[in-house]
Amino acid sequence: MTEIRRNLDVDELVRLDTAHHLHPFTDHKSLAAEGGSRIISRAEGVYLYDSSNNKILDGMAGLWCVNVGYGRDELADVAYRQMKELPFYNTFFKTAHAPSIELATKVASILPQGFNHVTFANSGSEANDTQLRMVHHYWQCAGRPDKRFVIARDNAYHGSTVAGAGLGGMGPMHKQGGKLIPTIHHVMQPYWYKLGGEMTREEFGLAAAKSLEDKILELGPDNVAAFIGEPIQGAGGVIIPPSTYWPEINRICKQYDILLIADEVICGFGRTGEWFGTNTFGIEPDLITMAKGLSSGYLPIAATGVSDRVANMIIDNGGEFYHGYTYSGHPVAAAVALRNIEIIERENLVQKTKTETGPYLAKKLEEIKDHPLVGEVRCIGLIGGIELTKNKQTREGFAPAGRVGTMCRDHFFKRNAIMRACGDTMVLSPPLIIQPAEIDELVGVLRQCLDATAKDLGIL
Repeated sequence: MTEIRRNLDVDELVRLDTAHHLHPFTDHKSLAAEGGSRIISRAEGVYLYDSSNNKILDGMAGLWCVNVGYGRDELADVAYRQMKELPFYNTFFKTAHAPSIELATKVASILPQGFNHVTFANSGSEANDTQLRMVHHYWQCAGRPDKRFVIARDNAYHGSTVAGAGLGGMGPMHKQGGKLIPTIHHVMQPYWYKLGGEMTREEFGLAAAKSLEDKILELGPDNVAAFIGEPIQGAGGVIIPPSTYWPEINRICKQYDILLIADEVICGFGRTGEWFGTNTFGIEPDLITMAKGLSSGYLPIAATGVSDRVANMIIDNGGEFYHGYTYSGHPVAAAVALRNIEIIERENLVQKTKTETGPYLAKKLEEIKDHPLVGEVRCIGLIGGIELTKNKQTREGFAPAGRVGTMCRDHFFKRNAIMRACGDTMVLSPPLIIQPAEIDELVGVLRQCLDATAKDLGIL
């Protein structure tokens, strides 16, 4: 990577950040009291560097997104060349350009069979807004406008726009924004560890799926338009559903003629050891949401994969679809995303995640199950969750929820490594280029942080 050196006045940057920058999902009063933000200045491979040149192992791939790792010169080169040739033009008004066409074609080629159309947005939140609009338009075209209810899951994350937050099941987000879209409803998440009680995982998977069927029957099948779910609930704590869950969801959606939306923002582009979590779990969706790994976070871009069932109905009967964004299919972002997919293919990152690094990460995480704070370890591919518990036998959590997870996360940061706390679950999703030695380093820091947290709690 070509290094760009800047003469940083770090104290002034922190002061200006505190004075002018409102961060996402941040308690700004607390942040200022702690001395302000840590300034990240550069990155290479799986490591970040801060303004003091501390080397930081990024176990989260940014925000679940930097699949090909940092410092890819060829992505910067592609962006530069595209900016020189065509820095921007929209895809409205009967126009198109090569990068968006080529990317749509490429994405369609790796999507499951029966997906041949793609529409673009700038973020996963926007793509899920598109899903809501497209679902309603589809049923109007089908002559069934009463099918308007959309069902999602508790504790799911589908973005931060009004529609995205509504589809998501995050209580604190709903508390701040209220129930802004009354046609959205929520059902049980497939979270065996917290909700399974005395049921086996397989029994609970069927019970969690039945909550969807119960809600459909409550609302009336003729009124329900779609169900949306992440293959793995990422921000919910890497909730990997029991093996019985998704096959039953497939059955229910087909039986009641409900469109199935797979939100692949986190799972897509190799995270689970397949191109999509849909492949991993045998999900049979009608619509697929993509973002994050689509460009590995190098530029903002998202996409909605549209099945032939939905696309043909809208094309044949829908006329103009009154939806889109100024930067839908932005030529520079599209060019970068296309090259990102080529890198994933060229370096065989999906297969390596499935057969090499993913199993190695799972093996290393299994070794920490003996820790007194660890109640459960969940891992598929290069995404994992470590459930922190007060009591291993009863699966009792800590009170207040989230306090212990935050303590553990802060210990990570002090040790120049990054894992995220989702409540009291530590989660990780490192770049797909991570090597076994770097996994060893990450899990070694995890052990240290668990020990430090246990000492804070008086357990060790």
